Amino acid sequence: MKVATWNVNSVRKRTSNLVSWLQRAKPDVVVLQELKAQEPQFPKLEIEAAGYKVEMVGQKGFNGVALLSLHPVEITARALPDAVADEPARYIEGRIQTSKGPLTVGGIYLPNGNPIGTEKFTYKIAWMERLTRRAKALLAAEEMFVLGGDYNVIPTDIDVYSPAAFADDALCQPQSRAALRSLLNLGLTDAVRAFHLDDVQYTYWDYQAGAWSKDHGLRIDHLLLSPQAADRLSAVGIDKAERGKPEPSDHVPVWCELDLA
Repeated sequence: MKVATWNVNSVRKRTSNLVSWLQRAKPDVVVLQELKAQEPQFPKLEIEAAGYKVEMVGQKGFNGVALLSLHPVEITARALPDAVADEPARYIEGRIQTSKGPLTVGGIYLPNGNPIGTEKFTYKIAWMERLTRRAKALLAAEEMFVLGGDYNVIPTDIDVYSPAAFADDALCQPQSRAALRSLLNLGLTDAVRAFHLDDVQYTYWDYQAGAWSKDHGLRIDHLLLSPQAADRLSAVGIDKAERGKPEPSDHVPVWCELDLA
């Protein structure tokens, strides 16, 4: 089973790119972030025509997450626990039955947190703590799960083209990295690093300053697997070529394959 994540940075602008990638890559499940659309604006017909069931949590102008699946899916959450009224659309979670038991897939659009020293950064860290509590609850079930999405955290200096350039960015702050390590230290596996221990692997290139042509990238899109899912991890990939397409997102798809035969 192929599970993927992609921050599409406006699903209406990227509909053609998204549908083309779905038809070519054929993920079983994909979580999308930064839809920048409410449900009436979401290109549901086009995606359903590609064979996918669509579930989403939208928001006018900003944020927004979706879960697309080739298989029947039971939506188990449309926000993290302890959500407040009118909370930004940043989390969706679904449960799929497989031949080897249930697989839960969570889609995450973690707050950016900039500028540091403001309420935005405080909110980012608090949101990560809530995500960690959700992961603990999922781990208690001792089942397969994947938490995928745009985490807006650069885990280590190897995951950024210039650590110095991002020294004052919320994505690189010690608190952000520590919060991500706390999540991983629960026993989760970073799928990309399971196959590429110390290689340079980027998932994001800014639109500004020729970042794409200079390969000035970041790795901020992650797939974190429960022990039961990690035991079945057979392949990972980053579809970097999507960044070179016309009208691209500044992020590219990241995927992993689980051996459920």
